[in-house]
Amino acid sequence: GRMQIVPYLRCFFTKFRSASPVGRDVVFLLDGSDGTRSGFPAMRDFVQRVVETLSVDDNKDRVSVVQYSRDPAVQFYLNTYTTKGEILDTVRGLRHKGGRPLNTGAALQYLRDNVFTASAGSRRLEGVPQVLILLCGGKSFDSVDAPASALKQLGVLIFAIGTRSSDSRELQNISHDPSTALSVSEFTDLPSVQQQLQSSVEAVVIDVTPESPTVLGMLTTKEMKCDTCLVSMCAFKDRRWHDFLLLKIEVESARCSHRKTKRTFFKGFTSLSSCLFSVDSAKKDIVFLLDGSDGTRNGFPAMLDFVERVVEKLNVGENNDRVSVVQYGRDAEVHFYLNTYTTREDIVDSVRGLRHRGGRPLNTGAALQYVRDNVFTNSSGSRRLQGVPQMLILLNGGRSFDNVDTPASALKQQGIFVIGIGTRSSDIRELQKISYDPSLALSVSEFTDLPGIQEQLSSLKMSQIFCPLVEKKPVGRDVVFLLDGSDGTRSGFPAMRDFVQRVVETLSVDDNKDRVSVVQYSRDPAVQFYLNTYTTKGEILDTVRGLRHKGGRPLNTGAALQYLRDNVFTASAGSRRLEGVPQVLILLCGGKSFDSVDAPASALKQLGVLIFAIGTRSSDSREELQKISYDPSLALSVSEFTDLPGIQEQLSSAMNTVVVRATSGQPPVGRDVVFLLDGSDGTRSGFPAMRDFVQRVVETLSVDDNKDRVSVVQYSRDPAVQFYLNTYTTKGEILDTVRGLRHKGGRPLNTGAALQYLRDNVFTASAGSRRLEGVPQVLILLCGGKSFDSVDAPASALKQLGVLIFAIGTRSSDSRELQNISHDPSTALSVSEFTDLPSVQQQLQSSVEAVVIDVTPESPTVLVDSAKKDIVFLLDGSDGTRNGFPAMLDFVERVVEKLNVGENNDRVSVVQYGRDAEVHFYLNTYTTREDIVDSVRGLRHRGGRPLNTGAALQYVRDNVFTNSSGSRRLQGVPQMLILLNGGRSFDNVDTPASALKQQGIFVIGIGTRSSDIRELQKISYDPSLALSVSEFTDPPRHPRTALLCNEHSGSEGHAHDTNGNW
Repeated sequence: GRMQIVPYLRCFFTKFRSASPVGRDVVFLLDGSDGTRSGFPAMRDFVQRVVETLSVDDNKDRVSVVQYSRDPAVQFYLNTYTTKGEILDTVRGLRHKGGRPLNTGAALQYLRDNVFTASAGSRRLEGVPQVLILLCGGKSFDSVDAPASALKQLGVLIFAIGTRSSDSRELQNISHDPSTALSVSEFTDLPSVQQQLQSSVEAVVIDVTPESPTVLGMLTTKEMKCDTCLVSMCAFKDRRWHDFLLLKIEVESARCSHRKTKRTFFKGFTSLSSCLFSVDSAKKDIVFLLDGSDGTRNGFPAMLDFVERVVEKLNVGENNDRVSVVQYGRDAEVHFYLNTYTTREDIVDSVRGLRHRGGRPLNTGAALQYVRDNVFTNSSGSRRLQGVPQMLILLNGGRSFDNVDTPASALKQQGIFVIGIGTRSSDIRELQKISYDPSLALSVSEFTDLPGIQEQLSSLKMSQIFCPLVEKKPVGRDVVFLLDGSDGTRSGFPAMRDFVQRVVETLSVDDNKDRVSVVQYSRDPAVQFYLNTYTTKGEILDTVRGLRHKGGRPLNTGAALQYLRDNVFTASAGSRRLEGVPQVLILLCGGKSFDSVDAPASALKQLGVLIFAIGTRSSDSREELQKISYDPSLALSVSEFTDLPGIQEQLSSAMNTVVVRATSGQPPVGRDVVFLLDGSDGTRSGFPAMRDFVQRVVETLSVDDNKDRVSVVQYSRDPAVQFYLNTYTTKGEILDTVRGLRHKGGRPLNTGAALQYLRDNVFTASAGSRRLEGVPQVLILLCGGKSFDSVDAPASALKQLGVLIFAIGTRSSDSRELQNISHDPSTALSVSEFTDLPSVQQQLQSSVEAVVIDVTPESPTVLVDSAKKDIVFLLDGSDGTRNGFPAMLDFVERVVEKLNVGENNDRVSVVQYGRDAEVHFYLNTYTTREDIVDSVRGLRHRGGRPLNTGAALQYVRDNVFTNSSGSRRLQGVPQMLILLNGGRSFDNVDTPASALKQQGIFVIGIGTRSSDIRELQKISYDPSLALSVSEFTDPPRHPRTALLCNEHSGSEGHAHDTNGNW
């Protein structure tokens, strides 16, 4: 009954009362399945009443609501709303989801992975209590045990409320404590339990902590000398346990080489033990795992002596240090648990009485799993969930018969600090995998050497323990890891995860230099966190340790690369590419891609992303990885992912070298010149003249002093590279090769395919192009006929890269086609026959010599004071904006009044849309301010529904921001789109918005209270540029709207200063 619950709740929560931070993160999980349709209004009312009691407006409490049936749907996140009013408005408008079956387990797992996270607004890592209130009206179709347990391990306090249709045992399993599982007959009775729930929630404090962010006491600085060695203890105060432990251990051996190796090791280890076991951390739980197999019979007494000496240094007690000892061979046996003994004397007596077990084979993996499941548990005395540091010390004398990867990874995920100590019979690589950090895998010759070394260490306290390596790094990098999570990498995934952790350790995250993102993919990609999700190394490492293998097939690497380009290497996702910060992608891939990687990889390189691709030798994908990589030499390979530590240094070195190279210095003076020669059947007689022409042009270039580079490609049905831009470094070599060129032959003539090929394979860094270093890119096309395929899209793609195209044809060519291909119609030259080419050589040479950096790649460039811009207004003319439309027109008029309109200054276009889009005038329609204002004043509201904002964005991209419509994007003129929107879009805006940003178009979204602010943030170039007014009739006084009404004063193409000025 309900009345009996109250005393239990009060009793339970009194246990957790203490000084707590102010505030709670409260998540409601609502059963929206078919079975709760009639009860849903009562659930909604209940949420409202609970929210009314919370302190949202002063930023104490945060609220999220998730509804679920077969799968979960987030109604809003913990960081979506900051006022109680917004939350209540949204809750009142919730619609019942419907669907079946009821998968409560999947919903709980989803909350753990996607809602109780920093990126979704959870303040768990800051110590704010996490509360989940589940309203469930039936028995779950799937299992709830593991997901509920995972949430509890995070420290989430779960209150489950069910009806008579629910499974009461299931709700008790889910709840933080069985007494917190509440019950009503029907959801309409929820008001009767509100008070007892409220009392419980108000009592929640921080005493139940998440698994990771525990805090140690202060470790003070000490220094003392040991022979020639200066030994120091680094000072740490209020650091998280995992941050504290992950710092680099440097054993004294490098500086004390005159001592024997085994002694040096134990000087280092005892220094470690002095630190770990003498630090004033108040308490810790330590488990010794001893190899008792046949191979350690002789060394076992030395192991026991070692355990005894370590225990002697501990402050043993129920509320201080706790110790457990486990011995293993084929299987594991606990000698005593963490809660068996409470005095040092009892532990030492027990250790002295231990007998060697013997047995084979040695199953270290099974033993690690055993201690995780049976010793590091609440019932065995572990205080992990109370935030007490957990440590496992493994003494191992041989290689494991079974696999250690998964169990070792599982221990690390729980935050257990593992130190592996082995002998010369051990597998050092295996110990490195097991240890919390590879540097904590220590070694001695034999265990019998331990006692002799121990005596020499009495005066030694520390040996540069926990002092991080400091190395000179670039100012910063944005580093994205793309991890193959397909079915084929299941066994290797823990090693991939460990590798990411080790690389992150070397980065400078905490001082805001480096940023990190992780994306996992198989059939499709899933972002684990973005570049701007976390700001501390600790948060990143916590999340990486908790990553689960995604699974799935086929492996679509191409789609994943495209996704990164469109959604991760963007300003809104935290990329600082436009600020000039180097962009780095590290791909860990275990197999060949099912889809094509060529175009997406090329697109990333065009953005200036430095790609390192790492694969396994068994994956048969080396050629593919070389294509993906920024340079073929950056495609690295290992036998298995477990060998990744072996290439970490190589990767780190390459990253620093390439990043510095890509970001330093003045661009070299020179040009990259590519000749594309029509080698089809129709040019057989003219080919010698084409060849001579190439020679004469090359003669005028400065190749020998590394200014100019040259490539020649011949094509007909398909292209064939004669040589790349980086094939030859002297003019003599180039001329020799050109003289020897043979006519290719073939039909039909596919000029479009050849242009696309150049874009993807020749104008690339790996093929010698210096485009990303700012060197002008020139293409000279010699074409003798009309193309069989379309040339428009490939030619446009090359121009977007900033390639200056000069097309030369004969009377057999299509002059309009050549003009479309050329950078400017005036650069399309023509001769009667190719034998007349000498007559245009001087004209071409003058043009090529005039090429300067004025035509830049679309993205990582900074334009000089442009003094001109192209502005397109996209106005919502749907039924919902009829009253506000005159105010929109007034706004456009006021902005135009501030512009310097003219053919060579500012250009303006206006487009209105509802169901579809209509251009009122293009960028090249009017050349005076007066004409534009007159036209705007005469506009009429179109009306119509539904509102298709996505289609309208795509329309302006394809039809307004084009050369023929007056856009000067390819000439480097800044492009701006100002959207005035009065409602949520009926269609999807993601892809068109992404496409506009890819073109470098600066989008500002302005909406009303009827608009979807999240949608506007997606559309805008940056979320901060999604502006809002109550109604369009309100004057646009938002501070940022100033940027629309001031003259251009910045030096960046899309720049706006901190005051919002152009």
